Amino acid sequence: MEVIIKKDYSEICEEAVNVIHRSWHKKRNLVLGLATGKTPLGVYEGLIRLYSERKMDFSDVSAFSLDEYLGLPEDHPQSFAFYMQHNFFRHINIPRDNIFRLDALPGDIETHCREYEKKIQSAGGIDIQILGIGKNGHIGFNEPSSSLSSRTRVKTLTQETIEANAHFFRDREDIPRYCLTMGIGTIMESRKILLLASGKEKAEAIRQSIEGSITASIPASILQLHPQAKFIIDAEAASQLTQRKYYEWVYDHKDKVDAFLANKKK
Repeated sequence: MEVIIKKDYSEICEEAVNVIHRSWHKKRNLVLGLATGKTPLGVYEGLIRLYSERKMDFSDVSAFSLDEYLGLPEDHPQSFAFYMQHNFFRHINIPRDNIFRLDALPGDIETHCREYEKKIQSAGGIDIQILGIGKNGHIGFNEPSSSLSSRTRVKTLTQETIEANAHFFRDREDIPRYCLTMGIGTIMESRKILLLASGKEKAEAIRQSIEGSITASIPASILQLHPQAKFIIDAEAASQLTQRKYYEWVYDHKDKVDAFLANKKK
């Protein structure tokens, strides 16, 4: 796990875009796991910019959606299928056959979730998974108490999450209470994970996720066990970290390790 503290939201997105861009140069058929919400928007804007500048080509890239509200048709303005199409896919040259999403209206939920897992495996696994984090520490829609080894499945949203999403819906009765989400075990199989967080309202969840105990009560805390998980956060989200200065020093000096060893060998 690596903690990267940036000045503000724009720097968070720039860091994430750079990680993805470097990975794409090494593997043109990159497999991305994509989250929705406000936080990743700047990342998608940055990737679109790279495409428009002909610095990145998505023709061999595959994408898997992290989650979806259950019951919303894909053309619903608040569905995550609509979000990804409107904010990202329609602006780049990713083939439609390379876009995989959870179906909000599946014929059989359990079968659909098993098949989604198989599709991820058939693609060779997810190379980079983008995550946000809820105020209660959830990742994807894996709410507190979710099994840390869970797979893609249906979940019931907490009242806190429902309230957080209420402003997206005109009528409260329209707010979905159920969703489909990649499980924590599914997420942890990604080769690299980028968790992005911005703002003071995320500071407590970030503190518990990075410096607290690993517990199902804070689902994001499981990322402490992932060798390639990066928490990319701004100064406000990092404001409650007790080891903040250490994380900043490590990040600022990580490229100097080779130089240090070279000098010792002289």
